[in-house]
Amino acid sequence: MPAIEVEGKCSRCIGTTCCTYTTEALQTPTSKADFDHLLWQISHAGVEIYKDGDGWYLLIRGNCEHLLPGGGCGIYAARPQVCRDYDNDWCEYDEPAEKHFIHHFRDYAQLLAYCRKRFKTWAA
Repeated sequence: MPAIEVEGKCSRCIGTTCCTYTTEALQTPTSKADFDHLLWQISHAGVEIYKDGDGWYLLIRGNCEHLLPGGGCGIYAARPQVCRDYDNDWCEYDEPAEKHFIHHFRDYAQLLAYCRKRFKTWAA
């Protein structure tokens, strides 16, 4: 299958994956207190945590309020700088980001199980 021109990817993407969540880099958690804080964060709806080759991230599921039903941007001409800076040379149209996750915690129970393995003294 030939590569799709970068400029044409957005128009072919169904579901507009990149506009349905946001991520924030986290400091690498090392202590029980760090992981306890992550357990609090992941206890909230739409919050996930993952680790990839670049580090740890908070992933917050939720559509951008400017996402149009067809997948376009309702404020494209005036969109925030972070959107303007977005480079889709590689994006989730090419391959799911999850393929490169080392750890992916979708809920409290998954992260708690990890904490119990990592810290032998974690309360059961």
